[in-house]
Amino acid sequence: MPGAYSIIENTWITLPDGRRLAARMWLPESGGPFPAILEYLPYRKRDGTAPRDETTHTVFAAEGYACIRVDIAGTGDSEGVFDDEYSEQELSDGEAVLEWIASQGWCDGNIGMIGISWGGFNGLQLAFRRPPALKAVVSVASTVDRYADDIHYMGGCLLSDNINWGSQMFAYQSRPADPELRPDWREDWIKRIEGMPFMAADWLRRQVRGAFWKHGSVCEDWTAIQAPVLAITGWADAYVNAPPALAANLTVPAKAMIGPWEHRYAHIAKLDPADFHGEVLRWFGKWLKGEDTGAEDLPDYRVFMQEHFDPTMQNKPRQGRWVAEAEWPSPNVRDRVMYLGQGSLADTPGQGTLAVSNPSTVGQASGYFCPGMRFDNELAGDQAVDDALSVCFDTTPLAEPLELLGRARVKVAFSVDKPVAQLVARLCDVSPEGVSQRITFRPLNLGCRNGFETPEKLAPGERYEAEIELNECAHHLRAGHVLRLALSTSYWPIVWPAPEAAEVTLHLEGCALVLPERQVSEEVAPQNPGEPRGYPVLQAKQLRAAGGTSKTWSREDGTLVLDTFDDYGKSVDPYHGMCAGSHVTMHYEVHPDDPATAAFASDWRFEFERDGWQVAVDTENKVTCDRENFHLWRKVTAYEGESKEVVLTKEWQETIPRGVL
Repeated sequence: MPGAYSIIENTWITLPDGRRLAARMWLPESGGPFPAILEYLPYRKRDGTAPRDETTHTVFAAEGYACIRVDIAGTGDSEGVFDDEYSEQELSDGEAVLEWIASQGWCDGNIGMIGISWGGFNGLQLAFRRPPALKAVVSVASTVDRYADDIHYMGGCLLSDNINWGSQMFAYQSRPADPELRPDWREDWIKRIEGMPFMAADWLRRQVRGAFWKHGSVCEDWTAIQAPVLAITGWADAYVNAPPALAANLTVPAKAMIGPWEHRYAHIAKLDPADFHGEVLRWFGKWLKGEDTGAEDLPDYRVFMQEHFDPTMQNKPRQGRWVAEAEWPSPNVRDRVMYLGQGSLADTPGQGTLAVSNPSTVGQASGYFCPGMRFDNELAGDQAVDDALSVCFDTTPLAEPLELLGRARVKVAFSVDKPVAQLVARLCDVSPEGVSQRITFRPLNLGCRNGFETPEKLAPGERYEAEIELNECAHHLRAGHVLRLALSTSYWPIVWPAPEAAEVTLHLEGCALVLPERQVSEEVAPQNPGEPRGYPVLQAKQLRAAGGTSKTWSREDGTLVLDTFDDYGKSVDPYHGMCAGSHVTMHYEVHPDDPATAAFASDWRFEFERDGWQVAVDTENKVTCDRENFHLWRKVTAYEGESKEVVLTKEWQETIPRGVL
């Protein structure tokens, strides 16, 4: 039976150097001491993650876990200065937090970490450092390689979300601490704004996989992690490669699960929600409480095997079934090679050449890079509009079903006419009616064909070879459907385009598609998570409803524009009475004939008020480019009181050479 628990709205964790981190806690009221669950984030426990926390830590506390939600230094109500994501300060502070929790009388010394995205990252990163009290991790939508598989770069190409995410963190970091907890809030607020790092520029300066990105990349030493890991994500999420990589490479118990979900905990997903709580309780029950939950006997890899549905940008149920692999890598998955011909995928090598060159606007149906971050209108749609502008290689209609599980690889022999060029590969499931559903994709900066630490410019006309390892997938193609490989030299707005429109010439005798084909004689019981259980919901007073829009349109000169608006609503927290609201506009544009016209802009607004206290923050961001440079600009304006008196305004700008981007 679930037990009673108490909520401690704020407690202070004093670090060795005297800084204090703010924590919210949910403590069981009877029994103890208890194992603990830590979630460690920069997203403000007081308002930012409060609605989600109500759905998770309340359930875990009722099951006998002490739950602690901590604001990273310089964020939320915590003291100190924020410096960067996953910094040495963040991780060393995290070790101190774990030590503090383990020393409390209500804790039995066994701690698990949980988190999605940022919290999924730093849970793995702290496990990598082996603090003695950290006994298990549940990592959701995370990465094992900060350069190859995060929001900054992919395949050596710049992701536009490197800049978008930088603008979002800029807005997040400009928010003040709560005066109810921090009498020095105003002084601290100004200090925070004045000292904010220009992260979008900092990340953009680091264009190769060097020491900066290796820090926090747990793939640098798989043996370092000694705490059992449950890794979870969803196929609509951007972070699909880490769970199978962890299951395949960790030397301690590690299990992977990928459902149909977007970038959310599975119980609150808009796409086919599931029992996330049950998965967490089974994992921590085994590794924190020592209970016989069966966690160690789970299949290594459980996946929702997707099938074709009519893809739209709006949220709708997925089609498919749950399957499992007892061990990963699995003997049920073997390479199947198909060769690129003149528009075909065949069993024998192709001949001749094909030129790949397309408008910079390919990618109109790509969707948002990380679905789950916007209100809606963010999923990949029917790829037919992009396929028509790409070079496509199709199978004949399949005589039998084809099932894929893993990472397909595209091997290409090529030459180019420009020193910097990209090649983007998409696998699609095309229905008999011609509807093209994206299965997986990945770009490659062709100058990075020999690795991401030493990219080089290409010599026009010279013949090269490269391989694109596409992102993880699990997809069942029905008989009668067509498997399509689409290649393009751009994929906007997900991938920032190369400086010039390039033509990539494929030498077909050296081009092949290697598929991870799954063939199973007898299925393992998938042990899928099932329907979500009941959970508490924050009873906030809604003052403004959430909502969002997306509009794609063209200027008279042909420039393609995408404008989005997301209103995250405005509400009053029932525990402490703070009223918080926010909204954001985003703008993308590029001319089809000139990739150097690519531009991004975003404007965020945050508002907070309580009992006569009122503040607001506007942040503006713009990024443009030419063939040689990126140009970044940002501005913050902070207001106070009913009259919106300007407390501070500050601008930053920086120009960064493109290098090989």
